[in-house]
Amino acid sequence: MEDRKHPVIVVGPAGLTIEQVLSLARGHAAPQLDREPAYRALLARGADHLARRLAAGDPVYGVTTGFGDSCVTTVPDAYVDELPLNLMRFHGCGTGRIFGEVESAAIVAVRLAALARGWSGVRVELLGRLCELLGRRVLPRIPEEGSVGASGDLTPLSYVVAALVGEREVWHRGQVLPAADALRAAGIAPLRLAPKESLALMNGTSVMVGLGCLAFARARRLARLSAALTAMASDVLAGNPAHFDDRIFAAKPHPGQRACAAWIRRDIEYPRSAAPARIQDRYSIRCAPHVIGVLLDALPWIRQWLEVEIAGANDNPLIDPETGDILHGGNFYGGHACFALDALKAAVANLADLIDRQVALVCNPDTNAGLPANLVGREGPDRAAHHGFKAMQISASALTAEALKLTMPASVFSRSTECHNQDKVSMGTIAARDCLRILELTETVAIIGLLVMCQAVDLRRGDNIHQRARELHAAVRARDIAKVDADRRQDLDIAALLEHYRADALPIGDVDFG
Repeated sequence: MEDRKHPVIVVGPAGLTIEQVLSLARGHAAPQLDREPAYRALLARGADHLARRLAAGDPVYGVTTGFGDSCVTTVPDAYVDELPLNLMRFHGCGTGRIFGEVESAAIVAVRLAALARGWSGVRVELLGRLCELLGRRVLPRIPEEGSVGASGDLTPLSYVVAALVGEREVWHRGQVLPAADALRAAGIAPLRLAPKESLALMNGTSVMVGLGCLAFARARRLARLSAALTAMASDVLAGNPAHFDDRIFAAKPHPGQRACAAWIRRDIEYPRSAAPARIQDRYSIRCAPHVIGVLLDALPWIRQWLEVEIAGANDNPLIDPETGDILHGGNFYGGHACFALDALKAAVANLADLIDRQVALVCNPDTNAGLPANLVGREGPDRAAHHGFKAMQISASALTAEALKLTMPASVFSRSTECHNQDKVSMGTIAARDCLRILELTETVAIIGLLVMCQAVDLRRGDNIHQRARELHAAVRARDIAKVDADRRQDLDIAALLEHYRADALPIGDVDFG
């Protein structure tokens, strides 16, 4: 039974784009396995080759042997059928936060795409069941901790296997249910695993890559918000708009850096004739395109690496669907994904640092071009008893410090594990988790920055305020987030504005940059 309520994304040998993964993860599209007869025949050949090898008594890692360092242990024929469930069950030791439904769906979508290459020896039936899990939103509840990211994301991906066979718990349309109950409610039969299928599902990079797709999209939007905040800061500080003249960026033409400057130029309506407060603004304003541009220029190669992983056959062993050769290797190693996400961590955390410095400039009477200290909006005899955005600036710095602390590359913390069989590992899933946490912190710093800039716009009474500042100020005030006239709590303002931003409900500008 197909889900006809959403557009269909065909999954086949070509893999998926990041945007397609996101559509499936968010439930905006439903997957459908490619129906081309030649492709279905390719998939069938892989499974048939494996079956013939087993019938002939050939040894196959993880099918007729134990796993990992136990590959030297031969499993008697009578117990081969027990291995797939045992592999899933003994990896049921994940800890920590449970990934949300969108994160879980991204993981399932990426695992589906990898297995759909046809090099894993799994049946068409298994791929169809993964499509059903996504289409009917029966999604494994996956603990975030427990993967070293080299022999695949074994422990977290075991929860995908468990969902397919009806064990452990799942998300089902916002509820937590036993997997067997959710499958029954969705009209999906529990899957009986063939000999290699548990290993094929678990032995890959799909957790780190699925999370990486979500991080990629959030980082891209955050770059645009950071440019918008820079435009607001330039306005309220009476900055020099000529810092964003295209000729400067044509002279050193990093494409993302130049695109960021173009965003800011449009936002501040450059050129214009107003005299700036200083001939040269401080670096957090003048060099903002050079900071944000690093992220924008990294995104294309990060996309390339992630999409190779999405489309790549990354389990072990692989089965050549044409010849039937069993290829024992290490495509489960997440080194490329880890490096990309470690780099993304650093680029995003630099945005937190940039915005934190802009907030400090706007709150400091020595640097804010005549605005009141800490943007105190109180007027009258009790003005001295109010402190405006003093604590908001401290919070932004605290969040920034935490984000910066998490930028240590995960890949350099490889640990030898599993009897020294997995003696060099990628730590890619830790990099992905760190990246999402840095994004969460940096988004919050940016929202504090937006509240600060809106307060400054009010205090300027609209003087020298241009397109982006006007639009964002109006959007924030339309959300019943008022100017701070007297000291009050602002945590609810931060939370509400974060929700609006994450729902794409703020006019930050077009994120396309070429």
